[in-house]
Amino acid sequence: MKIIAPKVIMLCSMFLFFLTSCEDNETSDTETNYSEVDNTRAAKADNAIEGTLNIMEQAFEENEGLSRSNSSSLFPDCTTITIILNGNTGIITIDFGDSCQLNNGSIVSGKIILEYGAFIGGTRTINYTFENYYYNYNGVEGGGVIFREIANQNGNPQSTVNETIVVSFPNTDITATRVGLRISEWVEGVFSGTWTDNVYHVTGNWDTTFSSGFHRSGNVSEKLVRRLSCAYIESGIVDFEQQGFTAELNFGDGTCDNEAILTINGQDILIYL
Repeated sequence: MKIIAPKVIMLCSMFLFFLTSCEDNETSDTETNYSEVDNTRAAKADNAIEGTLNIMEQAFEENEGLSRSNSSSLFPDCTTITIILNGNTGIITIDFGDSCQLNNGSIVSGKIILEYGAFIGGTRTINYTFENYYYNYNGVEGGGVIFREIANQNGNPQSTVNETIVVSFPNTDITATRVGLRISEWVEGVFSGTWTDNVYHVTGNWDTTFSSGFHRSGNVSEKLVRRLSCAYIESGIVDFEQQGFTAELNFGDGTCDNEAILTINGQDILIYL
């Protein structure tokens, strides 16, 4: 039988305590500074909101805008669009039913309601809300106001969107609330009569708060490029401040795919939108 001296036991105990404390601190720092689940959900929320706002823009343009004589539509037969006119104002209801795949590949369901005011001085205001609406299986609720200009300083149509939108995700009760300002400039395919060549440049800033407590503030540092023919943001960079540190989300080089690169603490992580 071996007998271990008390001093040896004490030293071993101190070493184990120190090692355990270091491991706990490393785990705590990792959990505080980075959550792949939270960051992936936040990227999915941004993409769902951007995709939805583009759908709303195109629905209005095809039905009440200058391109309403379109030769082709983003919306297939599974979409029902109803317009109620009241003089120079009206309500557009876009009903996707239980499931509808748009001609750009986006899968949507439920309804989007657009209530628009009169066209005054080259501008129009549109209030938007959602009813049991989903974009690529992510729930979208809330609403806001769109201020549409027929021509901005570059001569292009532009929409400034104030938003308070709540996104929910499949198989979880966690939600993300995005509050912010989004500016979308229509730079290609303007009034061409088809949706397939439409390209938008998006700038702005927003705060996203999760019901789990995760929070981040984003600012577009390199304009986001959204082609209506693609279900995802194709390029651009958003800078974030979250949980006391900074991060960058890069949507790529212009390829239409569901991937983005999150750079955080000098580490690149692949995010699927």
